[in-house]
Amino acid sequence: MGHGDAATAGTEVFDGPVSGAVHDDFDDVRSTFRKQLGRTTGGAAVAIYHRGVKVVDLWGGTRDEFADGGPAPWQRDTLTMCFSTTKGVVSTAVHMLADRGLIDYDEPVATYWPEFARNGKGRVTVAHVLTHSSGLHRIRSLVPDASSMLDWEYMTDALASAAPAYEPGTKHGYHALTYGWLAGELVRRVSGQAVAEFVDTEIAKPLEVDGMSVGLPRSERHRVATLEPVSLPRSPWKPLRRIEKRVSKQMGKVVSALPVPVNTRRLANALAPRGVDAVLAGPDVMDAEVPAANGFFTARSLAKMYGALAGGGAIDGVRLVAPERVDTMSEIHRRGSDLVLVMPMDWRLGYHRVFTTGGTIGTAFGHFGLGGSGAWCDPTRELSVAYVCNRGSGTPVGDLRIAQIGAAAVRCADRRS
Repeated sequence: MGHGDAATAGTEVFDGPVSGAVHDDFDDVRSTFRKQLGRTTGGAAVAIYHRGVKVVDLWGGTRDEFADGGPAPWQRDTLTMCFSTTKGVVSTAVHMLADRGLIDYDEPVATYWPEFARNGKGRVTVAHVLTHSSGLHRIRSLVPDASSMLDWEYMTDALASAAPAYEPGTKHGYHALTYGWLAGELVRRVSGQAVAEFVDTEIAKPLEVDGMSVGLPRSERHRVATLEPVSLPRSPWKPLRRIEKRVSKQMGKVVSALPVPVNTRRLANALAPRGVDAVLAGPDVMDAEVPAANGFFTARSLAKMYGALAGGGAIDGVRLVAPERVDTMSEIHRRGSDLVLVMPMDWRLGYHRVFTTGGTIGTAFGHFGLGGSGAWCDPTRELSVAYVCNRGSGTPVGDLRIAQIGAAAVRCADRRS
């Protein structure tokens, strides 16, 4: 875990359900956040960096509706498991190793992980993994049940032995859970550190953020918000389509042109090994490393990491990657409909496009997660946004709240300019 974080450049807020601090220029974010808390149960937090300065750090609602003595309020240091938002952090770890000359995106994965070459995967590259085009999205048919996800060696060996679902690089389909072990094993093989250790020692501690880990040390578990169980609805395409249509008229037209319904069998194979709800809701998940799903974050820790990327790779004198690397990270590599999610995700190397209620931001990149959390940056605006919560929708890519927060953040940043 990190050590601390810088103060917010702004005014302290004690506004009904909302606490924290916000710069006057970003008061629209506070207003949007307050309205959201008034419409939902549970709690949440939002943090924003602009031009290297933290301008929003807000939290509110409840971290546990059924705590002894009544609902427990969300605290400044509350942590929550953020599901696929974790992928953005692990992807950043991969890019940091590439920036050090230890990983080449065009090199076969087997160069770093020799066993991975089994079953015709000798030409699968690091870039294929990062862009969800390696053909290894299947997990339901890979493991007998979700408890296998808690065993790192089992999962990496199973993926090393697996055959791709299609010729790598010819298609792309969201590697909803398998991505974590694929990218995470690359980190482990190249750095010699488990992915949780790398995130802690190479990202969290240098940035001095309190609340960024894959899995969670026992000493920090008293801070965790209770998650509302989140399951995919029986017809997962419908909420995705509703969100996209509400995001912008333009995206609604794009979504309307896509094939409907989604392939529910393929979606379940990518997202739902048998018993996954019980495993992700159980206490043992905190002891394991599931780098596609079990990151525990505060909003401010995510916002500061992405704030470094928004600032050309550095913040507060700490450099994660070179400016040229950020340019590479923001480049779109895979366009068109995703085989698993059906929506176009515009996959970068480890990140996807950023949508807001004001439209898609073409220069931004990040990662959202099941249940509503997410974080992203826009280097052209030197802007980073992070949102975490413990109540959300059952879509794989968050819900409308982060889209509303993102739109408010962009409006505020643009007015400042």
